[in-house]
Amino acid sequence: MKKNKIFFWTSTIIIALMEAVMPLSTWIFAPEYMTFGTKALSYPDYFAYSLVIAKILGVIAIVYPKTPTMLKEWAYAGLSFTLIFAFISHACVDKNIGYMIMPLAVLGILAVSYIYKDKI
Repeated sequence: MKKNKIFFWTSTIIIALMEAVMPLSTWIFAPEYMTFGTKALSYPDYFAYSLVIAKILGVIAIVYPKTPTMLKEWAYAGLSFTLIFAFISHACVDKNIGYMIMPLAVLGILAVSYIYKDKI
């Protein structure tokens, strides 16, 4: 039981840091770099802002313990979709293996969080 909690909370905290805290801190402290990644993929500027807001809401739904189960499921699904599409975007546009592997690594950590959420 304790091992499951450690796996869940470690993976969930990593997801929270990578998917919400880092983009939010960029938005607050270095807004000129906010659209850096999405511009390279030819997405419009507003896409970066809406993506950060959606990720923050998803992470809040996952981290907050009293979130209804259905909402948590949607949050996991939404974060999974953003990571899968990030991989596809990087694979199609810049074909840099480093940029393609990172979303898949984060997706793996998200999968660990999802698998262990029901075991705690």
